[in-house]
Amino acid sequence: MAYSWAKIYESKVTTADVAVQHIKSGDRIFLTGNCSVPKVLMEALVRRAPELENVEICHALTIGSSDYVAPEMEGHIRANSLFIGPNVRQAVQQGRADFTPVLLSEFTLLFSQGYLPLDVAFVHVSPPDEHGFCSYGIETGLTKTPAEAAKLIIAEVNPNMPRCHGDSFIHVSRIDHIVPVNYELMELAMSEGGDVNLHTRIAEKIADLIPDGATMQMGIGGIPDAVLQFLYHKKDLGVHTELFSDSVIDLVEAGVVTNARKTLHPGKITAGFVLGTKRLYEWADDNPIIELRRTEYVNDPFVIAQNERQVAINSAIEVDLTGQVCADSIGTKLYSGVGGQLDFVYGASRSKGGVPIIALPSSAKGERFSRIVSMLKPGAGVVTTRYHVHYVVTEYGVAEMYGKTIRQRALALINIAHPAFRDELTRQAKELNYI
Repeated sequence: MAYSWAKIYESKVTTADVAVQHIKSGDRIFLTGNCSVPKVLMEALVRRAPELENVEICHALTIGSSDYVAPEMEGHIRANSLFIGPNVRQAVQQGRADFTPVLLSEFTLLFSQGYLPLDVAFVHVSPPDEHGFCSYGIETGLTKTPAEAAKLIIAEVNPNMPRCHGDSFIHVSRIDHIVPVNYELMELAMSEGGDVNLHTRIAEKIADLIPDGATMQMGIGGIPDAVLQFLYHKKDLGVHTELFSDSVIDLVEAGVVTNARKTLHPGKITAGFVLGTKRLYEWADDNPIIELRRTEYVNDPFVIAQNERQVAINSAIEVDLTGQVCADSIGTKLYSGVGGQLDFVYGASRSKGGVPIIALPSSAKGERFSRIVSMLKPGAGVVTTRYHVHYVVTEYGVAEMYGKTIRQRALALINIAHPAFRDELTRQAKELNYI
């Protein structure tokens, strides 16, 4: 590296085991997440854990190993998950890990505004460019601000991490310890899991609500991803979303997603992070159509609302007959988190011509339980309130909520419930004096 920053870079290179020696008992660590988890650093920290006490790791969704929340880590490392993923769900539900409820738009502010002061940030970046700047790559939105708020930054530098455009860079001079690694990034295909046929039926109904020139947000899961397969007849779609996955590539290459009619950042896909497969990572590398930005910007409802025809597609666990949406828990059992659902539902509702959508299958557990319910389970979290909800979609149709009375809402939701539960829901609605 024949550049002025080369000596700075080389002076900071170390091994993971040496780097984690800088972790002290009682430290709070920020861990970059999604498919960007720095697994070599985490493996080294787990090896060192018996020497440490009361180290807290703060993160959102993480993909991959969860050795750091194993029972033997108690007293040494404790996770504080701000969005519960499958790999830490059992630990949270058993009380061995913590959950902090927070809107995704405010996630990073907990760190930058001192609510959760950070001692260390574990990040995962691309190799430096000719100017000495590394890219946070596939996980920029939730990482850049917390990293800047930490007293110490320890970075894995990986040639497999794409160099993503936007507000996604950190100079090598700002990194305290550099751990060179070379492994393939973890992958998460949105289309995997769930009932594909069911997702398709729901997606077809959602696609009918999306106008030409819409700007799209797609939450995590099979249903939002399936919607993209039904948009090939649309024109000049754009993307402003907390995350996107592989299906966006085909829509761009087909000339459907052009971003030409976006009223904010026209011509660009605006997102906080990408979540998908190696194909997506390679496509995102040095691709000028993509701009990754901080989540406190991307998910700000008042930024989102500047896009005309903003469409928000998010899923739910259950919806009651008044329109309350539970998406983060099964009764009192914590399951995931708010994510960006409320940010984008509210942002889309304030957008000119916006379309905020909650989508869910009508039933669960092999049609044994209705997901349209008279009342949410005791202890269930209300993620989108009855005052924010606009459209609820199941495989049986679309229920319009906004501006509707409780009677109208109940009837509309019963109409899109699974037929096996409609009579019982009608009886319950009458007992509650909704209809």
